[in-house]
Amino acid sequence: MTTTMNARLLKLRTLLKIKKLDAVLVSSIPNIIYLTGFTGFSKDEREAFLLITKTKQYIITDGRYSEAVLEKITHFNLLEVSSQNSIKNLLGKIIQKHKIKKLAIEEKNLTLYENKTLFDHYNNIHHCSDIINSLRAVKGSNEIKLIENACRLGDKTFDYLLKEIKLGVSEKELALKIEFFIRKMGGDISFPPIVAFGSNSSVPHHVSGNQKLKKRSIVLLDFGVRINNYCSDMTRTVFFGSSTDELKRMYSTVLEAQNLAIQQFNNLTMEQLGRGIKAYKIDETARDYIISKGYPTIPHSLGHGIGVEVHELPRLSPRSTDIIKPGMVFSIEPGIYVPGFGGIRIEDLVVIQNDKLKIITHSPKTFIEL
Repeated sequence: MTTTMNARLLKLRTLLKIKKLDAVLVSSIPNIIYLTGFTGFSKDEREAFLLITKTKQYIITDGRYSEAVLEKITHFNLLEVSSQNSIKNLLGKIIQKHKIKKLAIEEKNLTLYENKTLFDHYNNIHHCSDIINSLRAVKGSNEIKLIENACRLGDKTFDYLLKEIKLGVSEKELALKIEFFIRKMGGDISFPPIVAFGSNSSVPHHVSGNQKLKKRSIVLLDFGVRINNYCSDMTRTVFFGSSTDELKRMYSTVLEAQNLAIQQFNNLTMEQLGRGIKAYKIDETARDYIISKGYPTIPHSLGHGIGVEVHELPRLSPRSTDIIKPGMVFSIEPGIYVPGFGGIRIEDLVVIQNDKLKIITHSPKTFIEL
């Protein structure tokens, strides 16, 4: 693991050099995990920082974590916060020691209070939230394997769920069954599962409630798995009881929109794939098809990158400036949502690897009536 982490630090330092920066302060937990492999810090509290200079890397935390850090993050120098040594003072000493003139911070992660408190003595701050996120966007072969492992458990979870969709079960009950099965199989959920019955499925991020399943209902299932720090994400829409012609039309439209987006990659040569493709073009293909069939535009982006977090770069949206390149893992998830009636979404994860697009979620997408 240390070899992998050192390679990531080397790439980060190359970016610092290109951007003419002397160091970067890392505050977000996903980026700390990415650079250290350590998952022991809380996402809800500020318990650690990393400071990466041109030649050294430091982890700043307190005595609660010192033992674990010394054991598991051996490629970082530990700076322990105490009543005598505040984070501000420790940072100041390192900035002075390494003669850091241009410091990058994750401005999207630090609060205004933290910014003022930590840097009232230092004003040459550069806002570079995506400096590490851009590295995370392109996955190595081992990262792709870890995401594929999470997808495999996601597929098993879907197979299990099809047997648990029964008359009278509530959205919350089914969401809990998702979580219990994933944990029983050795994984964790990558986000709270979304289970939406009937007209609730028209809300893309519906919060699973107490509504019980009735006959002739849409069942939208959106869930993900986390294994060894890497996530999966998948959505399937099935139907409990016989469905209507309109629901079948909606479903086939969403599925075709996804197929057209995927086909756009398959039509490219190896050289074109290597150069990359504009993310907004993929979104445009699916979005325009859905609109051409008389349905409202997709109220969210067509897709997003995935890895340590469920939502990473690249972004597949109308305003995205991202370029999709080999090594990127991302979702393609078109949807149709009709308020008061219902919604259909189909989501798969794909990766560009070995000069082609590969789908890594394998649950069936045929029209399923239970």
